[in-house]
Amino acid sequence: MAEALSEFVMSTGFASLGWQHLVMIAISLILMYLAIEKKFEPMLLLPISFGMLLANLPATGLTSPPTGDTPGGLLYYLNFGAETGPYPLLVFFGVGAMTDFGPLLANPSTMLLGAAAQSGIFITFFVSLLLGFEPLESACVGVIGAADGPTSIYITSKFAPHMLGPVAVAAYSYMALVPIIMPPIMRGLTTKEERSVIMTQSRPVSKAERILFPIITTVVSALLLPSTAGLIGSLMIGNLFRESGAVERLNKTAQNELTNIVTIFLGLAVGSSATAEKFLSVKTLQILFLGLFAFSAGIACGVFLGKLMYKLSGGKVNPLIGAAGISAVPMAARVCQQVGLEEDPNNHLLMHAMGANVAGQIASAVAAGVMMAIFG
Repeated sequence: MAEALSEFVMSTGFASLGWQHLVMIAISLILMYLAIEKKFEPMLLLPISFGMLLANLPATGLTSPPTGDTPGGLLYYLNFGAETGPYPLLVFFGVGAMTDFGPLLANPSTMLLGAAAQSGIFITFFVSLLLGFEPLESACVGVIGAADGPTSIYITSKFAPHMLGPVAVAAYSYMALVPIIMPPIMRGLTTKEERSVIMTQSRPVSKAERILFPIITTVVSALLLPSTAGLIGSLMIGNLFRESGAVERLNKTAQNELTNIVTIFLGLAVGSSATAEKFLSVKTLQILFLGLFAFSAGIACGVFLGKLMYKLSGGKVNPLIGAAGISAVPMAARVCQQVGLEEDPNNHLLMHAMGANVAGQIASAVAAGVMMAIFG
């Protein structure tokens, strides 16, 4: 009887529970709190945190690979979709269906701002190399600066799957903190005169332009940089569903059912990769710090180009919209609008900032494609 009781106790998770598991469980609960109570990117942070909780409960077998006739655990199979790449691409279907590229088409010069804001990726890449990260790891850390969760997950799953948990947590945490991170940088790099610039209303965009844009963008991007075909193609087919007006059912499915289902799978898979063995390290702290640096550098580079455009245009461009060049759509554009209104209640920058914001969505995919072209 005593032996049977001893075997039962040893078979429970309590017997294998270490301090590392307790720390990771605490981190997962903190992330749950931020998702539920503070609404920090709850759509993905909540499944990520719960996946992290499940993965760090010992003896469950949820992350175990198949052995012989014994199938693998649920999280093992869900993680397969994140590691091989389809989850982020499927999310891009929905992102494209929800994105209005009209502001970019109305003011094509904002594409330059979206491109400039990706400079933080490459700056952080070289800083990471100096800190001892491998080139593939440095690329993953740098992409956090795009403020584009699916792209960060896609690149990390290809280059450094062991970093998937820390990179995903950093990417989505900083996206949620956009309203806190952006304003001090924007105010610190601009003058009151620059922030007060009222931009003229953008021109209307025709339906033909809206339909041709995703097609032309896909063809040009794929021919110029073949490695971007997956990301750009997924984004643009979703947008074509939206703009064609011919497949409303597919458009709604991409925006809602498909995105919601894949988000659940993606979140659980990413969270399950954040085990104590992989997450509790000095490298994780470095990733979190460098991710914030990449994010801030991208915002600053966008503002600097905005200031240059302000000078070249004779004061017609508000530099604040450059900060929206990161890919946190539409939150970054809303922050630009808010900061502009603080200077002048009549200063409505939202549509101009949205041009830079959606340009950043494309530019981040292109930057990821450049990394993939360089490192294969």
